Amino acid sequence: MIKRISERLLLRPQDLKPLRDDFTVIGVFNPGAVRVNDEIVLLARVAEKPRDSRPGFIGLPRWEPNGKVVIDWTSKDELDRADPRVVRRKSDNLLRLTSLSHLRVFRSPDGGSMEWTQGSVLLPASPMEEFGIEDPRIVEIGETYWITYVAVSRHGAATALASTHDFVTFERHGVVFCPENKDVVLFPQKVNGEYFALHRPNPNSHFGPPEIWVARSQDLLHWGQHECLLRGNAEWESDRVGAGTQPVLLEEGWLELYHGSRRAEHAGEVGAYSVGALLLDRGNPARILRRSHEPIMQPTADFERSGFVDNVVFPTAMTKQRDTLSVYYGAADTNIGVVEFSRKELLSALH
Repeated sequence: MIKRISERLLLRPQDLKPLRDDFTVIGVFNPGAVRVNDEIVLLARVAEKPRDSRPGFIGLPRWEPNGKVVIDWTSKDELDRADPRVVRRKSDNLLRLTSLSHLRVFRSPDGGSMEWTQGSVLLPASPMEEFGIEDPRIVEIGETYWITYVAVSRHGAATALASTHDFVTFERHGVVFCPENKDVVLFPQKVNGEYFALHRPNPNSHFGPPEIWVARSQDLLHWGQHECLLRGNAEWESDRVGAGTQPVLLEEGWLELYHGSRRAEHAGEVGAYSVGALLLDRGNPARILRRSHEPIMQPTADFERSGFVDNVVFPTAMTKQRDTLSVYYGAADTNIGVVEFSRKELLSALH
């Protein structure tokens, strides 16, 4: 690991009110972040679950096309716990989420305090989002902010695209990576006439370790020329790997922070999530120049080690200011934190 210059807890579930009185907020985490003029703007995932409880049952929420939230009360005897976030129906082996997520805008003049002003709310809006929308990433291209986010439905986890000029109103562009695919991050400019994206195919058949892929596009909507960029071969990235922050262009190349998780030791648990780093070629982001072979960041703070899912640091945004990198991340699937790293020290950890 590398030294944290600073470490701050920014937002917690108790800082927010639920959208409905009969729900409770269980997490505000995994934010996209971008500097807009003199402000830091977060677009954060907010997870809520039914406040009510019924003995012997679990309430599984979902959105209907008319915008109504429905709770499917299901007997615990009919379900297996896949992990704290997911249950599996015994009858057909299909999954459901135990919470329902949407996205909220938060603004701060410095991005490091706990004084955040809430803004617009982005809600599920299509059948492909019936189980919620999650984990946004933001890049600024020209005068437009482009947002990739996970759309969850009975079809699986897909990635959709939205855009905004002001974080007040949003335009939806639909699904751009079909299920199962998530952790899609865009590069903030064309490279040799093409847009690039990192993405995480999540195959049902595992012929090898988890992987991060790269794709190319002319218009941000249609993607092709897919190829594998990275395989998670180390123990700390043996269960999952996925792109984390939006790539940041440095003199040395494109810096990308990604997450990796180790395999859980027991059924129904989630392995610890850590952070790794890649340095990609400025002229060909499909080429890795250097990478971290050990995590640059692991769960160490109390708010990272204990929460809805213990031992999780999940990087989703990075900003640079002179020689300092600020990394915004989800902690324990519960809170939002930010840490600062020395750019020089981080790059020196890559080989």
